[in-house]
Formats: sequence, C-alpha cells, structure tokens
Amino acid sequence: VQLQASGGGLVQAGGSLRLSCAASGRTFSSYGMGWFRQAPGKEREFVASISWTGGSTYYADSVKGRFTISRDNAKNTLYLQMNSLKPEDTAVYFCAADRDRWGLHRLSDEYDYWGQGTLVTVSS
Repeated sequence: VQLQASGGGLVQAGGSLRLSCAASGRTFSSYGMGWFRQAPGKEREFVASISWTGGSTYYADSVKGRFTISRDNAKNTLYLQMNSLKPEDTAVYFCAADRDRWGLHRLSDEYDYWGQGTLVTVSS
C-alpha cells in the first residue's frame, strides 16, 4: 500500500488542523493504521493508532483528549483531527500502515508502510 499524507500547515496555538492520509490500492481496510510525528532534533514518536474497523483507537498521553484518529475505508483515507494545538505539537507527521489490522501498535518498528510526512507548525 502507498500512503500520501496531507493537511499540514501553520496554525496558532489553540487552533485546529485535520490531517489526511490517502492510501492507494484496494486493501486499505486490511491494515491497522497509525500516526507518528518527529520534531526537529528528536526521535519519531507515536501519536495515535486505529484498528481496521475504526472501532478501536489508542492515543499517546500527550495528545489524548485533543486529537482524534479516524478512518473512512470506503475512501481509503485515514484522518487525524487535531484541536487545541500547542507549540510542542510542531513536527512532521507521518501516517503508517500495519499488516496486523488489530495491532494498535505504538512502536514504529511494528508498521510496514509509511507515508512521506506533512509538516505541522504551531506558533505561540
């Protein structure tokens, strides 16, 4: 599966953005999906994951209550709604696909396919 993330941009603290990740192919619904981010000079970190049905989700503590991961299998698209953004949310955001469709994994090594990343910048 090929992944294309989009929707990043510059936003003020307290604002919102919605990221999208478009997947190619007809097997999107077979994959668990996740979002990760990497800030300058830091390691890539887990943000959120979702099962293949969309019925189960898992969040990093740092984004819980502010971010919502969702998916539309009919549109082969993964989303990340980000509200109440903080400057520390500034990073390149990546979407990833996991062949374990129930995985809800938080380790990047568990994911098999990656998108190219989209930059989110939150100004104070």
